[in-house]
Amino acid sequence: MPGQTVSQGPRDVRSSGGGANGNVPKLKAKRQKAPLWAKAVTAVGTFMAVLAITGIVSVKYFLGQLTHNIQTTSSVLDDETAGTKTASGKLPDGAMNLLLLGLDTRAGWEERGEASRSDTMLILHIPATRDQAYMISIPRDMDVQIPADRTLGTPAQVGKINGAYATGSENKRGWTGGAKLATKTVHELTGIDFNGVVVIDFNGFQGMLNAMGGVYMCVDKDVWSSHYIIVDGKVQYAVGADPLSPPKNALWFKKGCREMKPWEALEFSRIRHSSNGDYDRQRHQQQLLRAMAKKATSAGILTNPARVAAILKAAGSSLKMDTHGVSVEDFMFGLKGLAAGDLIPVKTNNGTYAKSELGNGEGITQSTKDLFKATADDNLRNYLGRHPELLISDGAAS
Repeated sequence: MPGQTVSQGPRDVRSSGGGANGNVPKLKAKRQKAPLWAKAVTAVGTFMAVLAITGIVSVKYFLGQLTHNIQTTSSVLDDETAGTKTASGKLPDGAMNLLLLGLDTRAGWEERGEASRSDTMLILHIPATRDQAYMISIPRDMDVQIPADRTLGTPAQVGKINGAYATGSENKRGWTGGAKLATKTVHELTGIDFNGVVVIDFNGFQGMLNAMGGVYMCVDKDVWSSHYIIVDGKVQYAVGADPLSPPKNALWFKKGCREMKPWEALEFSRIRHSSNGDYDRQRHQQQLLRAMAKKATSAGILTNPARVAAILKAAGSSLKMDTHGVSVEDFMFGLKGLAAGDLIPVKTNNGTYAKSELGNGEGITQSTKDLFKATADDNLRNYLGRHPELLISDGAAS
């Protein structure tokens, strides 16, 4: 019957031993592809959950466990992208802005010098009061001017913003080159100076969510999955499915709030064929990030040191950072005042498509330009007070 929902984990019919254990089994190597949702949720989900944990635990022992495996660099941020108001090696006294990048990266790409795209680009703005954090997603298909970079040897060009990372990382320049050009592009687009850049791939995010367990999510309207179907009451991968039309045995996410297993929450945040396309997906992804942060600060996690350690380990192995000369421990510990309830999702382009003046991709509205300026000036709270329609509430329609 159409409109089926199940609580079992998905089973992949292309692999042996797949079971309903709450986790999506690995696919055969020749068919593996980092799914679109992974690109968009990986960056901020891991980092914010880590921040939420450190905000409550406040124990540098756990931070030491996490930061041991983090790749760090001082080559991404410079005086242009970080500004000159805060000296390298110390946290600013005022507002902070972080750029969070989630990668479409496959195994072996970096070693072979292949480029990957940052299909997640999210600004995390922390005002000087340090009591809130605003999440601002940049549409991945936005047409922009990608600036030249002499140190990377890359020319100026017009393209989609998620291509900036690809251009910077190709020819074996790796994640540092990609992050540098992506950050420079976002800086020129928004006028925002950045105090840190965080890069993460799919595996780290997925492992952390599995270690954390399910999260409480709200579905605002019925929507079907183009990646899974139901066969004999079990969820399995939909091989060769039509991404635009639901089959009779589609897996549906029904309107309402409930505890979702990790694979369910990830799949819900992946869906983009709804009425408002990628903007619905961005909204669902931001909702997932808030849910993860709330779960990370729950008593069931914090009172279990083994679970805390597992989450931090899963995150740390895939994180790459430039903290503008501040040690990673001090950087995260300095944000310990943030709490899960203070992650505020914000719409760009008022949550709907805007025509581009540069190409065939996404454009940018005047309200979004004003939003970026308010962020750069640390006046975002007042700006959103005058424009409450740009705020997103969990499970609410945009």
